Amino acid sequence: MTATVHVDLPGREYDILIGPELLDQAGEKIAKFGGRKHVCILTDETVAGLHLNHLKQSLNAAGLSAEALVLPAGESTKCWAELQRSVEWLLSQKVERGDVVIAFGGGVIGDLAGFAAAIMRRGVRFVQIPTTLLAQVDSSVGGKTGINSPHGKNLIGAFHQPSLVLADIALLGTLTARDFLAGYGEVIKYGMLGDAAFFDWLEINGPALAAGDTDARVEAVKRSCQMKADIVQRDETEAGDRALLNLGHTFGHALEAATGYSDRLLHGEGVAIGCALAFELSARLGLCSQEDPSRVRAHLRDMGVKVDIADIAGELPDAQGLLELMGQDKKVLDGKLRFILARGIGDAFITSDVPRDAVLTVLQDALSLKAAQN
Repeated sequence: MTATVHVDLPGREYDILIGPELLDQAGEKIAKFGGRKHVCILTDETVAGLHLNHLKQSLNAAGLSAEALVLPAGESTKCWAELQRSVEWLLSQKVERGDVVIAFGGGVIGDLAGFAAAIMRRGVRFVQIPTTLLAQVDSSVGGKTGINSPHGKNLIGAFHQPSLVLADIALLGTLTARDFLAGYGEVIKYGMLGDAAFFDWLEINGPALAAGDTDARVEAVKRSCQMKADIVQRDETEAGDRALLNLGHTFGHALEAATGYSDRLLHGEGVAIGCALAFELSARLGLCSQEDPSRVRAHLRDMGVKVDIADIAGELPDAQGLLELMGQDKKVLDGKLRFILARGIGDAFITSDVPRDAVLTVLQDALSLKAAQN
């Protein structure tokens, strides 16, 4: 079973293919793009050990030779040093504008490789082969590429759409339970922001999804990608609606920065906690009923996903410190924080009109709960 989601951007349109065993078809699909018969792959140590030979075999079978640069795994790879290393390596491989670069990994590799492709020779084509749930439903789609700065996450980057996305569901079988569930934070986000029926579906099918049901995984990735594609088609460069995709991210990115972009908090875990906080803030502002944040938290807990700041191990800044980290977020506009809040599950909206004291109180209460549990 293979599903296709088409991203219809004039002159930059592409397909997202979703299904099992797509890695076997990678060579055939990529050979159709033309260019030199030599393909460059950017990947990380974890993915290389598990899947790189499989990808190379697929490329070789289609008459393509391939070389790979294997980078360290983890969020810290999204930095200037590894970007420079990647670009210089691609140049040493004599990559031309008509060639194809493959981003083979999770969100970190997809963002880094996409940015390298965007700035090399003023833009070369690249193909996303996302290997994590988070990358398949979010970061591989929509053309956002970039690296982190000590000032904040994804502050350096460019919009550069891929030529193709191959979301091989079979690759998800090699993820740890924690990595899979971190990606689930991005899946459930789509139900919360604009599709209450999808949230209902996830409440019923989430356990099967986590247990490895292929049909459930294809359906969840397809619906997530379709929603993102619809939004990207309306607003490619985040001038309006696309900011809805950042539900949970204003809180989440601050928590990631506070934990040093380390394994203490994975990106999808930060998003899940951030979504719960965004719904809590919405309820306190009278925008939605208190039942909504309770329902969000209940489902995340049922799935075994991190839900509260109390679920993050170790010390964190105080509420004021977290608020200051939010101030570095890309969603700041005219010095005001933009929040994605909700009138209910499936009904999110963008606003800069959020009282600072209300945000501070939500953070203080969450940190107090953490302190009480320690």
